[in-house]
Amino acid sequence: MKAAKNLMLITGIFEAVLGIPVLGGAFVMLSGYTLLFATLALHIVTLVLCSQHNRPVAGSILGIVTSVLAWIPVLGMLMHIATAIVLLITAAKREVPPMPPIPPAPGSF
Repeated sequence: MKAAKNLMLITGIFEAVLGIPVLGGAFVMLSGYTLLFATLALHIVTLVLCSQHNRPVAGSILGIVTSVLAWIPVLGMLMHIATAIVLLITAAKREVPPMPPIPPAPGSF
């Protein structure tokens, strides 16, 4: 479970860097847009880990959509920022252990 949380934190920081207006765009363009494919793969791995460990998957799904649409300049920046916020908030949330099942009351059969 720690791996899923750490990967959400890493992808959130990565998305936050890509959301910086000039710097993020420069990284993406200088990489020949391959950086978007790398983030797509990273978000897919995060999605699989989060779904296996019952962690929230909304940030990973939003990250996948962001990686696909981030080649559009202003939309990409805004989506990177939104994805970073969602991923960092869900990574910061404390995991609550599930409640044990309540046994049936005596004589309720």
